Amino acid sequence: MSRPAVLFVCVHNAGRSQMAAGYLQHLAGGRIEVLSAGSQPADRVNPVAVAAMAEEGIDIAAEQPKVLTSAAVQEADVVVTMGCGDECPFFPGKRYEDWVLDDPAGQGIDAVRPIRDEIRRRVETLIASLV
Repeated sequence: MSRPAVLFVCVHNAGRSQMAAGYLQHLAGGRIEVLSAGSQPADRVNPVAVAAMAEEGIDIAAEQPKVLTSAAVQEADVVVTMGCGDECPFFPGKRYEDWVLDDPAGQGIDAVRPIRDEIRRRVETLIASLV
């Protein structure tokens, strides 16, 4: 059986989706294919998100925001959206989850930690539903 694929999508692919992808990569131990993208990708990953994940022992510093493509959505078994609204393409037969989370953009580390922790909780629940 092939590994399930999860696509995390947010507008800039610089904070929430990168943290979620980092957690899924780390916690799933290769059992799940991890993808992330943004409808309007930023130039780089949010440095505060990088710092918050580093506190958890997860290095996302080398990640690059990627543009959301229909091909990425088609490849995914589960599409997790985080505030991209109607810009996310919809394909019948896919499992979609919309995670309502605060945007870490422009926030300090103290504001980003609770967002990070909630993302971890949701990723752990997602893993349990897939493996």
